[in-house]
Amino acid sequence: MRAVSGSSLAAFQADFVASLFDPLASSALAAQPAFAVCRNTVMSGCIDALQANFPSVARLVGSDWFRAASATYVRTDPPHDGRLLMYGERFADFLAGFEPARELPYLPGVARLDRLWIEAHTAADASAVEAARLAQLSPEQLGATRLAPHPAARWCHVADLPVYSIWSTSRQGIDPPGAFVWHGEGALLTRPAADVQRQPLEASGCVFLDACADGQTLAQAASAALGHAPELDIAALLSQLLSAGALTVGPTPNNGNHP
Repeated sequence: MRAVSGSSLAAFQADFVASLFDPLASSALAAQPAFAVCRNTVMSGCIDALQANFPSVARLVGSDWFRAASATYVRTDPPHDGRLLMYGERFADFLAGFEPARELPYLPGVARLDRLWIEAHTAADASAVEAARLAQLSPEQLGATRLAPHPAARWCHVADLPVYSIWSTSRQGIDPPGAFVWHGEGALLTRPAADVQRQPLEASGCVFLDACADGQTLAQAASAALGHAPELDIAALLSQLLSAGALTVGPTPNNGNHP
């Protein structure tokens, strides 16, 4: 048997992958009748993965629309990770530039929240900070304390669009109770135990978590949040984040959890 050189094998693999995701490929591989079966199987598997990873988007637009859009996405951004649960990292960006989705401006935000749910679900475990621990500190000590977002915490805010309300009802598979109030909304996803939890979060809360992720003290994070919303009740916000299990001991480097 003739040995295959590393460069020849790499070239064959690159040609194989390119032919899988390019329906117009004219390679010798693509010309083989059986290759179409392989291509269809791979494409179907990728589309199935996207439909499982973005259930809120799929429910909003319907299966046929979703699968047609996903086929276009797969050809432009095939999987780079064998774990298909992680597939679709750039799907929200794709939808933002996808012409048929132009009349659905909330769709990229819904896709982003579906993606953040996966990230929260698969993130590392860690112990969340308990309120009782912070209650033992003096005001000066508390202000100088650095807390970091929990590894499973994810948050975002979308201006002018009720993305959290749309996403949450679709994610639960229920119809909205009535017309949405068309204003900006934010979301906080955490995983204090085994299950991902979700709740609305004001833009000032996202600013606070951004500051914590950047290694700032609680006093600095509070100042940043108050700069965004002077009427903000910092004590109530901190209580919300602690109850959600969104904070852990810091400091840590910016971990990319926030937009």
